[in-house]
Amino acid sequence: MARKQAMNTQCIVVKVGTSTLTAGTSRLSNRRMLEIAQQIVQLREQGHQLVLVSSGAQAAGRERLGYTHSPKEIPLRQMLAAVGQTHLMLAWEQVFGMFDVQVAQVLLTRADLQDRRRYLNARDALQAILSNHIVPVINENDAVVTDEIRVGDNDNLSALVANLLNADLLVILTDQPGLFTADPRRDPNAQLISQVPQITPAIRALAGGTKTGLGTGGMATKLQAAELATRSGTEVVIAQGTQSQAIIDAANGAPIGTRFAAQATEVEGRKRWILSEKVLGAVRVDEGAARAVSDSKSLLPVGVREVLVDFERGNIIAVRNLLGHDIARGIARYNSTDTRKIAGKRSDEIEHLLGYDYAPMLIHADDMIVL
Repeated sequence: MARKQAMNTQCIVVKVGTSTLTAGTSRLSNRRMLEIAQQIVQLREQGHQLVLVSSGAQAAGRERLGYTHSPKEIPLRQMLAAVGQTHLMLAWEQVFGMFDVQVAQVLLTRADLQDRRRYLNARDALQAILSNHIVPVINENDAVVTDEIRVGDNDNLSALVANLLNADLLVILTDQPGLFTADPRRDPNAQLISQVPQITPAIRALAGGTKTGLGTGGMATKLQAAELATRSGTEVVIAQGTQSQAIIDAANGAPIGTRFAAQATEVEGRKRWILSEKVLGAVRVDEGAARAVSDSKSLLPVGVREVLVDFERGNIIAVRNLLGHDIARGIARYNSTDTRKIAGKRSDEIEHLLGYDYAPMLIHADDMIVL
């Protein structure tokens, strides 16, 4: 997704922890959820795109089934997540419904974001949801997830989502005002760190554990998420969920919580990622397409002459001119079989030729690096 420059609009990912959603109790707090929804709606009305990563499924399941504690057995925790996810989504649907805003449930695992095809499918789905003015509510698919594909906590999941969408800002709401020089629960002289230009070993050493025991992620996981997101070009704010207008203040650059500076621009971070991936396919393009690609425009199927090396949807492929020189690399929206069918054809012919339409281009400009 391209960053939105007009009117300083942003793509913002908001992660809300269990302790924030329950207001420190064992039940979901409708009042707290309403406060969060109200801020998201207000920012949407200003033109921003908002994505919500919501914890709380297991807590909702415990509430629904009358469990007084979280069981240790994985199948029982998966059961609680399965029951609680519907309860959690119903709660979000109700609070956003008060503002006539539609929500959509998106359940992800690490495997969805590591496999290139599933990565593209997830991103395409989220882009479609956002373009239709719907708020995606994302959670890890705890009901079916295994250790091998588990993200492990929604802090890191929110960073992966921010990377997926090239988000401008990630706001992590928690039960602490931010990162401190020491544990504020034990050291009365602990000071809030308002700005972190770079996450160093000394900064990591400041992280502690969870406060309430209700969630799975403490400050350590939030720092991991911040490091992942900032390396991808996303600014991060960790703030207390109980603070009034915390999301709006973070979006407006107000001094709230701890703000982590992005370590690279979105283009630089994405360029490093694409260039670091193995090239698994290649196409040759005509002169017009070569000029368009050199001007950082999307590669349309009409400009593709032939497939040189077979590839799958989501693979990094090389774009070569008529002289055989590599002029760009990017993420293919179609596999090589489909590309052969649509090569030289207009974008509005794709659905007729294939029976479906992922996108009007073979490689989107946002997914391409000009060499």
